[in-house]
Amino acid sequence: MILLLPILSLLVVLALSLIIIRVATMALMLTGLSRESARFQAHSAFTGVGFTTKEAESIVEHPVRRHIVMALMLLGNVGIATAIATLMVTLMSAERSENWRLGLVVLSVGLLALWLLATSRWIERQLNRPIAYALRRFSHLDVRDYVSLLELANGFRVTELEVEPYDWMAGKTLVQLGLAREGVLVLGIRRRDGNYIGAPSGDSKISDYDTLVIYGPSHRLEELDCRCAGPAGDQAHQAAAQEYDDYLAKVQDEQTSAQNQGG
Repeated sequence: MILLLPILSLLVVLALSLIIIRVATMALMLTGLSRESARFQAHSAFTGVGFTTKEAESIVEHPVRRHIVMALMLLGNVGIATAIATLMVTLMSAERSENWRLGLVVLSVGLLALWLLATSRWIERQLNRPIAYALRRFSHLDVRDYVSLLELANGFRVTELEVEPYDWMAGKTLVQLGLAREGVLVLGIRRRDGNYIGAPSGDSKISDYDTLVIYGPSHRLEELDCRCAGPAGDQAHQAAAQEYDDYLAKVQDEQTSAQNQGG
């Protein structure tokens, strides 16, 4: 029993740390950061690693994000120090305990459970809404849950795609590409010289080494990133457009069926 107390204390500290990071990640996401960037910056601030990235610069220049990261740094110093102290107590207790095997099992099971909870997308989806509600209710953040609004947890996502010289999209306008037929939307274009075009028009031309901010089905964005110019690329576009038409037809049929059952 003496050994189990420090082990349970360690697990509680780690669990609280994961909750703090999850809340901070959501707060950063609601200020406009992508999920990957928000998660990376939250872990970086909490652990005190402090990588220098473009996202880090945007956090320093953003007053709301800066306050979130400052709070993470303070809580991280306390949490990490507590976890290390608890771990030392646990190791010292293990040397004097006859039930060290039981303690090792409890520690292993606890760490495994925390890892599964931390990496579970289902748990993340369940926590996103109450965390977003709490942030809006009890803080002064003027934010929106972009994950829910864009259905990013249901097979859709926003990502950046750099256009190489021999990519299928290079040298074409958005009208010529017809990406909307594939269920893909171009939200912005960052030119090679750093200029950014938000909500580009149909006559915007995609040049070599442009970076596109695009939204659409995850599998389609991955395929689009690898699509090469030429007849093969055109055939891939036609196949993707047909696939999206089938998807829309399926959704329409499901809605019609639901309405008929409801009537």
